[in-house]
Amino acid sequence: MSRAARSKLLAGVFLLMLALVLAACGGGGGGGGQKEKGGDQNASGGSGGSGDIAVEGSSTVLPITQAAAEGFREQSPDVNITVGGAGTGDGFEAFCSGDTQIADASRPIKDEEVQTCQDNGVEFIELAVAQDGITVVVNPQNDFAENITLEQLGTLWSPDAEGQVDSWNDVNPEWPDQPITLYGPGTESGTFEFFTEEVNGEAKESRADYQASEDDNVLVQGVSGDPNALGYFGFGYFEENQQRLKALTVNGIAPTTETINTGEYPLSRPLFIYVSVQALDENPALEEFVDFYISEGNLDQFVQQAQYVPLSDAGAQETRERFDNRTTGTDPEGAAGGEPKGKDEEKKEKTK
Repeated sequence: MSRAARSKLLAGVFLLMLALVLAACGGGGGGGGQKEKGGDQNASGGSGGSGDIAVEGSSTVLPITQAAAEGFREQSPDVNITVGGAGTGDGFEAFCSGDTQIADASRPIKDEEVQTCQDNGVEFIELAVAQDGITVVVNPQNDFAENITLEQLGTLWSPDAEGQVDSWNDVNPEWPDQPITLYGPGTESGTFEFFTEEVNGEAKESRADYQASEDDNVLVQGVSGDPNALGYFGFGYFEENQQRLKALTVNGIAPTTETINTGEYPLSRPLFIYVSVQALDENPALEEFVDFYISEGNLDQFVQQAQYVPLSDAGAQETRERFDNRTTGTDPEGAAGGEPKGKDEEKKEKTK
């Protein structure tokens, strides 16, 4: 072969290799830039296409989601799932900002939170996962308090009670004139909001002079170590620690699996997870996880493991259908397997 021919051949090989290198680096088009942008979103915790899943929200729902995450890791060890329990309010803030893919919630999403999600382009599916009954507890050494009414709880926890109602006798004249120490969730807790709305007529309306924590285990420790204590938190935390606590009946109804499931217990409520639709579309691991979480058999197992009350058959079916059909928006009564209520009907019920 002549020197000129060899030179042409080498030049052709060099150009071919250069083209292959440029194609591999994405230097010839915009696709590489788009992939890099998606990677940045994943690194910041947003709803990108990676296998990472971030959950934040209710400390009440936390044990259920943790049980689901632990079960899912056994079959998908490469998926990194982080589950936080900062409180329902903080959970929705992170979720509606696109920083997490799932929000755990012990109350339905609020109108202003829905608006924030809409403003940030976060569409969601609302899924009921369990039933709960906020349990009012005292120290086991308390031998006089057995039942408390919603009205007495209002006397004790209303904003006007601060600095005024500070003894057991102030709540019930038949109880001794002994100091009372209060323990309850922090203001970002969905349990706090639900309790104050049911007891005081308006969410977040409460006395502030009590021992507050977003960690329900801290509340358990407080009440179990203080003979003068009264506190409230989710049923699962009482069930797990019932040897260290004493539950009061509310309006004469004890919190049990049966009374919570039927709604007979006055402080019964559904528990939820909220799932980002965009994240479902972009992250296959998220769809697999939620499908695993709410599948028949699994959900009851996780709920019972966390010592809460499983959904009714109708509620479990509704949750499954909402996910399968990608039913978006909020309808908490319908999500829990009940009939949706109009606002007028809800107001009438609260005034009964």
